[in-house]
Amino acid sequence: MIIELNSGYVKVEKHSRVTTIEFFHPHSNSLPGAMLDELAKQIHSAGNDEECRVIILRSAGEKSFCAGASFEELSAIRDKDQGKQFFSGFAHMINAMRKCPQFIVARVQGKCVGGGLGLVSTADYAIALEGADIKLSELAMGIGPFVVGPPIERKIGLSAFSQLAIDSSLWRNADWARKKGLYAELYESVDAMDESISRLSETLAHSNPVAMKEMKKIFWKGTEHWDELLLERAAISGRLVLSEFTKAAIHKFKSSRKRV
Repeated sequence: MIIELNSGYVKVEKHSRVTTIEFFHPHSNSLPGAMLDELAKQIHSAGNDEECRVIILRSAGEKSFCAGASFEELSAIRDKDQGKQFFSGFAHMINAMRKCPQFIVARVQGKCVGGGLGLVSTADYAIALEGADIKLSELAMGIGPFVVGPPIERKIGLSAFSQLAIDSSLWRNADWARKKGLYAELYESVDAMDESISRLSETLAHSNPVAMKEMKKIFWKGTEHWDELLLERAAISGRLVLSEFTKAAIHKFKSSRKRV
């Protein structure tokens, strides 16, 4: 099943108790609001599917797993309510992933920025390719990783999260991300990465779904307040995106992309 969006798509495939959810956007797999909503919807749907034992979250293409928030939509925000609504899309996606009873395995085949890093952090297990470098660019844009911060901090710890958030222009390589616990496994080739994903998904597809559900509850214990917390964080980002600093930074980024 392919859900066509204005730009890009979300594709869902089901095979042998494994549900694969793939997303694509022509701007390095960035995430406009409609795609965030559709991803949250499909994660929720897979979570309610009794035949589904494990979910694989992946993106299309080779160079970028996810470039984070859509700059086109960020630049179109005109008031704080619109801002909160946009960033709430990330909140809903993260909350859908953490509350989903199945384990979610992220296939990270390329670079990961900002909100994309939030998705990888919220996945229960991430398998990545060499070159899947990471960056939290929010502060450079005049905002901050407020919504995606909780899952990133939970995954890699406060120290590593603060390093990413403070030095927002520096890329960290995939091995740094593996050592910090973001990636569970790291491979030199696509074939090796996909072989490992296939092995793990096959194992989980034949594991006890009740046991996995109870394990996931334990893993995510202490995050029950995120339904409210992440929306509060979305409101902060929604206000900051209206600043002149952020408007200028987004304009500069879009202009540089057009020259490439």
